[in-house]
Amino acid sequence: MNSYFQNKVIVITGASSGIGLATALEALSRNAKVVFAARNLDAVEKLLLQKNITPENYLLIKTDVAMENDCKNLIEKAILKFQKIDVLINNAGISMRASFADLDLAVLKKLMDINYWGTVYCCKYALPFLIESKGAIAGISSVAGFKGLPGRTGYSSSKFAMNGFLETLRLEMTEKNVSVSIICPGYTASNIRNTALNNEGKSQNESPLDESKLMSAEAVANEILKAIEHKNNFVVLTFLGKVTFWLNKFFPKFIDKQTLKLVQKETGSPV
Repeated sequence: MNSYFQNKVIVITGASSGIGLATALEALSRNAKVVFAARNLDAVEKLLLQKNITPENYLLIKTDVAMENDCKNLIEKAILKFQKIDVLINNAGISMRASFADLDLAVLKKLMDINYWGTVYCCKYALPFLIESKGAIAGISSVAGFKGLPGRTGYSSSKFAMNGFLETLRLEMTEKNVSVSIICPGYTASNIRNTALNNEGKSQNESPLDESKLMSAEAVANEILKAIEHKNNFVVLTFLGKVTFWLNKFFPKFIDKQTLKLVQKETGSPV
């Protein structure tokens, strides 16, 4: 068993489901100490009890990353229990599906508050401890963070902002020996499309995709931990994600057309 994560303290936001939960469980299996941060952790607590995971190895903190004080509290309680932080994984996020013309601007603000500001707040309060441990920061971004997607103005803009923030932070932290990884999963089987907001800010409660055909959250979790261990700056997952990244650099008009076609195929409309 790879021992890189043994006894490392890992804080993971959005850890109640999907990629966040899968990453937390995988980290525990590698003998890390894990701080679960999410708005609702009841199901996580039951799951950990069922798996007989000792409470000495984890901490559950109710956290809304859109609230600065919640992020400050998260870091303070993590330090109180484990005395250090080695890794911060900014995973908490929310999506949307609606054209900008029909969008209530409160939806866009909500996505920025969670996806962008949630990352900023957590990084700000964890940074002194990560500098001390010469630790690592990871941001779970998206293909939408480097390629604008129709019907995802709020999501894409928040992930573009997240990428810019983390890339700049990586440069600032170079001499402090804190690594910063941006990880962009492609379509992943998770709850994010069901909870995606519509133009009025209500959950859509459905996915336009066949979730069974997507990359599993567990597979993404392994790639996240690999990127952190190897201190990778930027990782794009899935074949479609990699193709989109490279074609967008050299053939932007072509990829624009293909992106529109893909979204229309998924939803039956441009959004």
